Amino acid sequence: MALLLWKAFDFFEVSQVKLGDDDTRSFFENNDISSVCSGSESLFLGTHEGYVRIIGPSWKIIRSFQAHDTGRITHMRQVEGTSFLVTVAEDLSNEPVLKVWALDKPVKKTGLPTCLTTLNIHNGRKQFPISAFTALDDLSQVAVGFANGAVTVIRGDLIHDRGTRQRVVHESEEPITGVEFIADPRITTLFVATTARLLKLVISGKGQGQPPRTLEDSGCAVGCMTLNKNTGDIIVVRDDAVYYYNLDGRGLCFANDGTTTLAATYQDYVALVSPPSASSNGDSNNIRRRFGGANTEALFNASTVTMVDPVLQIVAHSESLISKVQALFQVWGDLFILMQNGKINRYHEKPLQQRLELLYQRSLFPLALKLADKSGMDEQQQNIIYRKYGDHLYQKSDYDSAMSQYIKAIDNTEPSQVIRKFLDTQRVNNLIMYLEQLHEHHKATSDHTTLLLNCYAKLKDVEKLEHFIKSEDDLKFDLDTAITMCRQGGYFEQAAYLATKHGESDLVVDILVEDSKNYNDALDFIWHLDPEAAYPALMKYARVLLEHCPKDATQIFIDYYTGKYRPKIHMVKIDEVPSAAGGRFGELAVGTVSAMQNLSNLLPLPYMNTSAIASPATQGNVQTVSDSEVLVDPDSPGESPKYNPPAPRTAFSSFIDHPDEFIVFLEACLKEESLNDTDKSDLYTTLFEMYLHKASKKSEQREEWEFKAKKLISGRDLPIENSNVLLLSHLSDFHDGTTLVKEQSGLLFDIFRSYTSAKDTRGAIKALRKYGPEEPQLYPAALAYFTSDSKVLEEAGPEELSKVLKRIDEDGLMAPLQVIQTLGANAVATMGMIKPYLQETISRERSEIARNRRQINSFRKETEQKRAEITELGSKPAVFQAQRCPGCGAALELPAVHFLCKHSFHQRCLKPGGDGSEPECPVCSNSNAAVRAMKQSQDERAGRHDVFKDALEKGKGDDRFKTVAQWFGQGVMSGGGSVFD
Repeated sequence: MALLLWKAFDFFEVSQVKLGDDDTRSFFENNDISSVCSGSESLFLGTHEGYVRIIGPSWKIIRSFQAHDTGRITHMRQVEGTSFLVTVAEDLSNEPVLKVWALDKPVKKTGLPTCLTTLNIHNGRKQFPISAFTALDDLSQVAVGFANGAVTVIRGDLIHDRGTRQRVVHESEEPITGVEFIADPRITTLFVATTARLLKLVISGKGQGQPPRTLEDSGCAVGCMTLNKNTGDIIVVRDDAVYYYNLDGRGLCFANDGTTTLAATYQDYVALVSPPSASSNGDSNNIRRRFGGANTEALFNASTVTMVDPVLQIVAHSESLISKVQALFQVWGDLFILMQNGKINRYHEKPLQQRLELLYQRSLFPLALKLADKSGMDEQQQNIIYRKYGDHLYQKSDYDSAMSQYIKAIDNTEPSQVIRKFLDTQRVNNLIMYLEQLHEHHKATSDHTTLLLNCYAKLKDVEKLEHFIKSEDDLKFDLDTAITMCRQGGYFEQAAYLATKHGESDLVVDILVEDSKNYNDALDFIWHLDPEAAYPALMKYARVLLEHCPKDATQIFIDYYTGKYRPKIHMVKIDEVPSAAGGRFGELAVGTVSAMQNLSNLLPLPYMNTSAIASPATQGNVQTVSDSEVLVDPDSPGESPKYNPPAPRTAFSSFIDHPDEFIVFLEACLKEESLNDTDKSDLYTTLFEMYLHKASKKSEQREEWEFKAKKLISGRDLPIENSNVLLLSHLSDFHDGTTLVKEQSGLLFDIFRSYTSAKDTRGAIKALRKYGPEEPQLYPAALAYFTSDSKVLEEAGPEELSKVLKRIDEDGLMAPLQVIQTLGANAVATMGMIKPYLQETISRERSEIARNRRQINSFRKETEQKRAEITELGSKPAVFQAQRCPGCGAALELPAVHFLCKHSFHQRCLKPGGDGSEPECPVCSNSNAAVRAMKQSQDERAGRHDVFKDALEKGKGDDRFKTVAQWFGQGVMSGGGSVFD
């Protein structure tokens, strides 16, 4: 009864499955299930009649087909992740039949799954039932155990049906109760369990063909052997214990409570199904009699289901079932139990947090930690358990043990929660232990450092105090606190030494700039740092360094942002560094001088040569390292360190109030060819702004700076945005920039308008001459501008006005009436100025009118002539005087055919129409066809409004009226009627 000694919990939520529909419910209640298997997110049920029912997640029968005509399906296997299903049907009158089905390949005629392989399983022609069955995942080998003690192994390609071989690998007088494979790339081993033995047999690989090797002289019952796929262990359940086996032999085992009828694995659990234990308890007998005597046997025929976690050695779940368990299977992430009464119970593992809460309630913190570790809980969550465990021990006054748990949870615990509990004087040792661990884990703050030092002082433990402060292996105290104390006390050199020793280059720069005010030294120190360390220090004090060291600071900015930065190198003669005799810090300086090369020529380190830290009053009396002892080679050969230069715009804010240095920086950055479009745009825009800024500040050099600005934006395909150039030019009153941008953007009319708005007549004339050929609409605008004011007209002159009028007239930019209206809007232009234009226009109009009248008269005469001919044909008889047939050239004789076009033909010379219509005059047929084609084309064009609109939009002035008239004549506006109607 060993399992009764294990702690029992309820780690599973049990619920009865609700079947999806009446057909599924009826199927389960009829108890027609002969075998069960699961896989690929589906449940497969075999029946006694040879049918396979497939159950989906909704617990409905989603598919059903007859796999075997005779016999019941006793074993099935679904290959996980595929559509292959293996079924085995038994009929003791014949050999068992194994079939492999492809569920995703239905037969076209029947719709049933495709049967890939069908074969009879041989047992030496002995008709015994199958008691065990297993197969490899690739179905290359199948093992079948029989009740007569024989084991048959089937090898071959069952999926493609390329032939198989069967061989009886084991025979004995003991019935086979279980078979399982353990396969690796080199060898495949078959474990065989009988009622009396457990055997191991190599069926492929090295050792194949050797007789089975007995692992145990004890077997197991049917259903009590299973495989843990997660670990690859064979689990054998006997009445006395549960045993684990692998290729090396027997492993873990734990005691069992008694008889087990069925075993299965679920995750890390082992599920055991046991029959009801017989009892002679008098109370039980009395209860049976009260419920009806012998009929109560069925009421108490229950099975016991136990879920065991062998790693934690706990019973995760246990319950009694009224009906007998028929099958255990896992699918859809849960474990299910099928009972003989057709009911199905779902066993869903509770969330990890709920399981831990059950352990917390019983103060089983060590077990909770094991569960958390086994479940893969992260360290942060495990620390919560350590903290709870520590609180539990603290309440029991076990302070030493509690502190050990708090230390384990130190990474995710608020230190103040623990420190407050151990502030009592009697628990100082525990507090010191915790504070030391805080520093070891780098979780300590300056307050923790101060508190720890106070604790050392309270205990007068000088040895621990010195060891803590002067530790060389690791920094156990808050470095910032120590450096801050030195800086506040005026020990700037000591603070710089401590920062340099621990690689705090940013603090070294802080001390040199903020405390020592040594700006040149600070800049030189930065120039000796790696690019990753130099950048933040440079950006932090950029304005200060540009203020005091403008030239060098600008150069380091240029080098860094153009990717040419290379740290300077200081080579120190170690043997010439002085040290005080017997001085503790002098010895330390000699040992660490190689790590301080970047600071050796910058900082006077008096504490490197004295036996104790010098006070501010004695710092001037100590020796320093002279410059002659340092070899500086800033231009030494070597490869530049690889780094990604930052975007130039990140340095722009540093050059505020330093425009000259800023311009130098921008011009140097623009020389780089590897700039991307965004950086180029930023650099061009900012440099253009700086040029204009300098032009506005220095009037004596305004033309020079404006020339540079104009030259900068004069190129083509510049990355600078036009809107930025316009805005900056407007703010700086830089007209050339505005004009240049408008030219590049094609805004020629805006350029002309800007001159007219400013009453700059000369600029307007210049713009008109330059842009007029490209932008003809400038001439009407120029005409309106020249005649808007007498002063403007006087500046422009009659000749310029005449040129504008001539160009307007030649290009047809304005109608004469529009010109007159424009000139008459202001009483500026005189009749004498526009008299030549009016004379030429009137003369041209009169000539065109006369020409149009002559054409109209011609069209009218032709129309009247055609109408007269039509009237004569319809009212008067036609006289035919032709004497010869144009078709054959012979004399015309009857029967003859006469046409109204005055042509006559022999009837035999005419060809009848192809569609049965009347014949047409062969002489006039071509001209008639041309007329009909023209009419058809006009009819088709009458509906093409898009073509009409396009022709109308392309026309100018009178051309548009001509277009309308032309299309009107073609019937486009006739409402579908004929143009000849």
